[in-house]
Amino acid sequence: MEHEQDRGLKLSTVRLRLAVVKAFMRFMIEQGIVKEEVFPWKLKIKMPEVLPRAMDPEDVDRLLAAGVGVRDRAMILLLLRTGMRIGELLSTRVMDVIMRERKILIFEADKNQRGRVVYFSDDAKEALEAWLKKRNKGVELLFYGQKGRALSYPAARMVFMKYLDKAGLSEKGYSLHCLRHTFATDLLNARMPMECLEKLMGHSQLEVTRRYALLSDKTREEEYFKAMAIIERRESDVHNRCDRELQALFEKTQLFPSHCEELHEFA
Repeated sequence: MEHEQDRGLKLSTVRLRLAVVKAFMRFMIEQGIVKEEVFPWKLKIKMPEVLPRAMDPEDVDRLLAAGVGVRDRAMILLLLRTGMRIGELLSTRVMDVIMRERKILIFEADKNQRGRVVYFSDDAKEALEAWLKKRNKGVELLFYGQKGRALSYPAARMVFMKYLDKAGLSEKGYSLHCLRHTFATDLLNARMPMECLEKLMGHSQLEVTRRYALLSDKTREEEYFKAMAIIERRESDVHNRCDRELQALFEKTQLFPSHCEELHEFA
């Protein structure tokens, strides 16, 4: 493992190779060639935790102002306002959308095969209504490609990249999944409880949702700057007091020679 890392391989690659070695050792054990005690099974590689990346609010505004088409605007806003995974949105049918209640039913999530309900905002509803008026009523899927065929992820990604380029954001490295991260970050900034966001995101564990708090915990941010303001004010007061004391001392030293001169003249 150390040798592979010294070669400059990524941890994910080293981890995969370790898994291959473990699989081979299990085969050797099953064949009775080696004993189970030969291999240190507890040996693991801990992967660094990658923080989710959200889009800056200004960049979201630039993206939506980049002349986005009717269908694509509805797609982007739904991803941005529901937190759906792109695969979930692409498999959504028209019948899964309850416009009156502004919600979408996801019967089986992409990752954990659990169903959930997501909701969308007024701007997403407006964009969706515009698309529903224009789309082919005979197609079951909410979003589709040419000739009513299912829209693939690469096709949706190309659409997104096209608008990023038009908005001058192509160099920022945003992906379609960043819209989901932006959704979570925005809701946490708006003080949504973590447990509620967990259900909306379709996470199996609250710890997965907590990762977003590392980026968007406004309470922690506000407390930090509030405390730092006190520290800076206190240090400023100390400096000012020192300056006043030095000034007083300086004035005394200036007055002392002057007083001596007066006594000398009187003498």
